[in-house]
Amino acid sequence: MSKRFVNFYFMKGDPAKIREVAPKHAEYWKSLGLDGYIGGPFADRSGGMITFVADSMEKAENIVMKDPFVRENLIGSKWIKEWAVGEG
Repeated sequence: MSKRFVNFYFMKGDPAKIREVAPKHAEYWKSLGLDGYIGGPFADRSGGMITFVADSMEKAENIVMKDPFVRENLIGSKWIKEWAVGEG
C-alpha cells in the first residue's frame, strides 16, 4: 500500500551553487512522475518542502537521496517523514 511522505529541508549557505543546481533539482522531481507530488521552496528560499507518494520509507529515502541538491551537498538538514494526512 502506498504512503504519503514529506521531505522537509534547509539549504546550506551557498547561494551561487544553489541557483546553479536549482533547475536540475526541479526537473528531477518533475521527471519522476510521482503520485501526489507537490513541492516548492520556502518564500525566503532557505529550503523547501516536497510531498509525494511511495510504497515505503526505504523507497522514499532512495528518491530523496538522488535529488541533485543532496548529491551536490547543498542540503544542511532534512527530514523525511511519513505523513498520515487525512487519517482520523
